Amino acid sequence: MTESIKLEVTYAKPERQEVVTVKLSTGSTLQQAIEASGLLERYPEIDLAKAKIGVYGKLSRMDAVARDRDRVEIYRPLIADPKEVRKQRAAEGKAMKKGGSAEE
Repeated sequence: MTESIKLEVTYAKPERQEVVTVKLSTGSTLQQAIEASGLLERYPEIDLAKAKIGVYGKLSRMDAVARDRDRVEIYRPLIADPKEVRKQRAAEGKAMKKGGSAEE
């Protein structure tokens, strides 16, 4: 009998988050977990060749071995570069308040 592991695969869009639980055999990779989740079929914009993935917020490789109770996260590309946004705010003379809102 082959041992199995159970883990979650997540993908978040601005309007909703999908969390799919998958059961795989021990030794499966993160890529196999993503493929088994069905998220690639539901969200065709996910390109595993370009997408970054992680486990509990820490970047990982597709060929990393999945562990029992991992949460595999598929990350979307950033819309804006945070460094560039800060530079633009500084150039405009706006100071940041605590909590991330700009003072005018």
